[in-house]
Amino acid sequence: MTTKGNTPDRGPGDGARMFHGDKLRLARLLAGLSLDELGGMVATSRQFVHQLETGAKDPTEEMRDALAAALSVKPTFFAAPAINPVREEDCHFRRLASAPRGLVAQAVARGTAVETLVNGLETLVRLPDVDFPEAARPEGADAIERLAEDARLHWGLGIDGPITSMTRVLENAGAVVVQFDDLTDRIDALSMARRRPIVVRSTAKAAGARLRFDLAHEAAHLIMHQGVITGDNVTEGEAHRFASAFLIPRSAFAREFPRTRRALDWNALFAMKLRWKVSVRAIARRAFDLGLIDAAQYRTANIQLVKTGQAKTERYDDRILIEEPELLNSAVAWLANKNSAGMHRLLADLGMAPALFTRLTGQILPDLPDNVVSFLTVGAKRLSS
Repeated sequence: MTTKGNTPDRGPGDGARMFHGDKLRLARLLAGLSLDELGGMVATSRQFVHQLETGAKDPTEEMRDALAAALSVKPTFFAAPAINPVREEDCHFRRLASAPRGLVAQAVARGTAVETLVNGLETLVRLPDVDFPEAARPEGADAIERLAEDARLHWGLGIDGPITSMTRVLENAGAVVVQFDDLTDRIDALSMARRRPIVVRSTAKAAGARLRFDLAHEAAHLIMHQGVITGDNVTEGEAHRFASAFLIPRSAFAREFPRTRRALDWNALFAMKLRWKVSVRAIARRAFDLGLIDAAQYRTANIQLVKTGQAKTERYDDRILIEEPELLNSAVAWLANKNSAGMHRLLADLGMAPALFTRLTGQILPDLPDNVVSFLTVGAKRLSS
């Protein structure tokens, strides 16, 4: 192998098992860095970082270590290729058409990292079986209504009462619900159709009712849009209809919706909101879709919400709690308490530094006794040698 300064060229077979450029790109996207930004952090050029990611060049050991430190991973992170990474076509983005391509790539990378961590956790902690009903894409509004009712029955929720926690519905069905604080204000909610589905909840929305609707919307994609490219008006409209029907089934809605000849009964609508934990805007749309109000009444309802400053936040939003993800946090907390060495060993095997672990889970990695730290450190050095 020949070198130019401290920049080794790739020779046949050299370094092929020691450094994988796809993992560098993954780590860079996880950190939210551009090629230029990462190059500046490790005192090299954008072009050289690109060559490392494409496999045209291998880094020196010093450069590999510098990249690892900048990206909150261990040098061993680069020693194995990304296996079955999340692809963009696996994802259902609410705003795919308007989402910046860089943010989409970051979200996909986050999904890959979360999935890798969860796969590792599954070797140490038992997670719920994946249990999403299988369904062909429905044709027409009535078929979507029936599919939503069938999904509620499949999960033992009945069709007559409110859902206590939409997050728990998804997590009990085996999905991992997470939040990407620095991405979802531009991308909004999204889901990833994988062996164990991943649902990303938005932290940009302050209203618990709207968050619940987003989660039901993602459940719709995972149930009825398997293998379907989503993000267009048709698939988004189907998911909206499913979410409405899932949160308030039509028979219960028709019984409880306040019927008036002209003006809407706003007090009754807000009471309905508090019972079902669904926004009044969504209730008005549901009433229109089911033919309980006409187009003029629906338009008047939306105008009234805008005029009273309730287009994005409504009265009583503060009385509907924001649902927090529990499954991943509980698994990590249990493992940290019962087998903290196993948790650290898992991260060492994955090449993830504590900062990346915290970014993915929101939890601080607990400290270990000195003798265990020494044992894990020696093992990590053997892997990197």
